[in-house]
Amino acid sequence: QVQLVESGGGLVQAGGSLRLSCAASGGTFSTYAMGWFRQAPGKEREFVASCTWSLWTTYYADSVKGRFTISRDNAKNTVYLQMNSLKPEDTAVYYCAMQPYYSGSIRFAANFDSWGQGTQVTVSS
Repeated sequence: QVQLVESGGGLVQAGGSLRLSCAASGGTFSTYAMGWFRQAPGKEREFVASCTWSLWTTYYADSVKGRFTISRDNAKNTVYLQMNSLKPEDTAVYYCAMQPYYSGSIRFAANFDSWGQGTQVTVSS
């Protein structure tokens, strides 16, 4: 059973940057896609960014396009989310997720099987 562990969250001022990491461990790592989602207090979990692992096709929510970048380190089975020009509205718990085989659009949380515990990102104004 692959486990996902996020790290890199924290408190940052508006305009600042953070890089989130999601490391996969345990079992045999083989995945179709990885994704980042976020959930702010009182709101539903929303799509942030995702990628197909073999072809490296990436997708971004309109709200983060041009500011966030998803990347990976194959050797470390790790996916990253570089977040630049952060805004207070980016404040949320950020979750990493894995879709081990194709089961639907990688923009929708319901199509991801495995989830990390989340890491808090707080952007102050």
